[in-house]
Amino acid sequence: MDRDTFIQALNQDLTTEFQSVVQYVQHVAAITGPEFLSTVDELKVHLGQELQHAQILAEQIAFLGATPTTEVAAVPAWSGSSEALRADLDLERGQLERYRERFAQANELGLADVAEALRPLLEQTQEHVRDLQGALGE
Repeated sequence: MDRDTFIQALNQDLTTEFQSVVQYVQHVAAITGPEFLSTVDELKVHLGQELQHAQILAEQIAFLGATPTTEVAAVPAWSGSSEALRADLDLERGQLERYRERFAQANELGLADVAEALRPLLEQTQEHVRDLQGALGE
């Protein structure tokens, strides 16, 4: 992978972080039921972290000399609180895989500073996956 392809991948990751922000805002507002009260509180934490992830990605893209995207990936439609949480889990799992790839790619390209900036995204996304799996009883 070359540097330009890596930057394009980071911008694609940024579109999914923007999706996460929009999706979590929607789900925090719309998920209902007493069984989901603590889950909604956790989603609010995730929301703040997703915004931080977007900011970190944008900063790394700019650091590499490119312009961060403003595109937002589409938020899937859902019906019911469990389906919304499933969409969140699917999104987080995809992001986790991409962050593992991006961390390795940054190191392969000799971009140790970028790799270290991505490490918190990887760690927090792992926590998000575990939280959502627990909420869904997996």
